[in-house]
Amino acid sequence: MNWLTKSLALALLPCLTIVLPAADVFAQEKQQVSFKTSAENTKYTQQHMIDVGDFPGHQVRIYEIQRTFPNNAPMINGVALKEQWTRAISDYTDNNGPGTTYGIYVLENGDKFFTRSSLVAQSSGPGKLTASTVGYIIGGTGKLEGIKGIVRTVNRADPKAGVNEGQTEIEYTLPK
Repeated sequence: MNWLTKSLALALLPCLTIVLPAADVFAQEKQQVSFKTSAENTKYTQQHMIDVGDFPGHQVRIYEIQRTFPNNAPMINGVALKEQWTRAISDYTDNNGPGTTYGIYVLENGDKFFTRSSLVAQSSGPGKLTASTVGYIIGGTGKLEGIKGIVRTVNRADPKAGVNEGQTEIEYTLPK
């Protein structure tokens, strides 16, 4: 080994001792949870529809949905999910169109995490729709502070009848 190689090796050694422990931060374990949301434990708490007026069937809507998990609650970081709130905006023509949803997931210990998702709805019959969402976890409280991840849902709904049920998949990581 010549003097230049030795000098470079000695110069890089302190950098490696700093970089290697930082690699643990990036080695967070991804966790996944998947669960169904039943119509029985889901309710529209608020819903306001306004006809746009440009053509029949075009409505903008804001709404709020509360979901509860009284039995076999999904577990997030080892704690049961107590309730989920969705507040959303939609722009549908005959139950087809885009929307934006904002979610609050509340665990039994009071910790929360927050999501923002894009929604696409398709009519599945008179008054009915199927909506798919995908979005990101944008923050958390308590032991969920620093949570990152993605949320995907597929829901079947009849907004006028107040019926909504579906499937949710969450992938997340927490800082160590």
